[in-house]
Amino acid sequence: MIKIYYVEDDENIANTVKEYLSEKGYQTTVFSTIKEAKAELQKALPSLVLVDWNMPDGSGNSLCKWLRARHADLPIIFLTVRGEASDIVSGFQNGADDYVVKPFELEVLLSRISAILRRVGDISKKYLSCQEIALDKEKHMAFYRSRELSLTPAEYQLLEILLTNKGRTVTREQLLRYIWDSNGNYVNDNTLTVTMKRLREKLHHTECIKTIRSVGYRLEE
Repeated sequence: MIKIYYVEDDENIANTVKEYLSEKGYQTTVFSTIKEAKAELQKALPSLVLVDWNMPDGSGNSLCKWLRARHADLPIIFLTVRGEASDIVSGFQNGADDYVVKPFELEVLLSRISAILRRVGDISKKYLSCQEIALDKEKHMAFYRSRELSLTPAEYQLLEILLTNKGRTVTREQLLRYIWDSNGNYVNDNTLTVTMKRLREKLHHTECIKTIRSVGYRLEE
């Protein structure tokens, strides 16, 4: 199912849009503050983001810019009363894919969403993330705080399996088997320990990776 995040503090508008999109088969989650939206966006990416400009804790335009710096191809649509040419230009310059001025017809909004998704597809399936860690499975690239990491194949594979199983403990035996299957090379227990140590260093000793003593590791928010 296509997942949409809607950043909107007007409860009536948010509920109307959410109900309409739900009827059309879209799973829509509403956030009434930018802070809430950012927290969820660092956990998991949706297929598309709808953003209001005027929010109680900041500007939707700054959120758009923040998102674009981290995910170049995540579709973003503004839904706002700000219809001045300068605002529209600013929205597009900061990364918006489309700009819809309130009041708007729900059918028009749906057509805009459908057009963008036809063009870019569901990008949420290609990314894995945890707080400031992100992994692009298609490009085989990993990032920390939006900066690309230089990882060895074993480090990348280790990070990928932890992100894929976020919230679940992965045993050392499972990790060893995964790296063996991926590489075709023998990896022993000591090699796994060293690889994890180096990965943590490259991730600036992030608190996301938890060591489960005598069992394995778990990656969590």
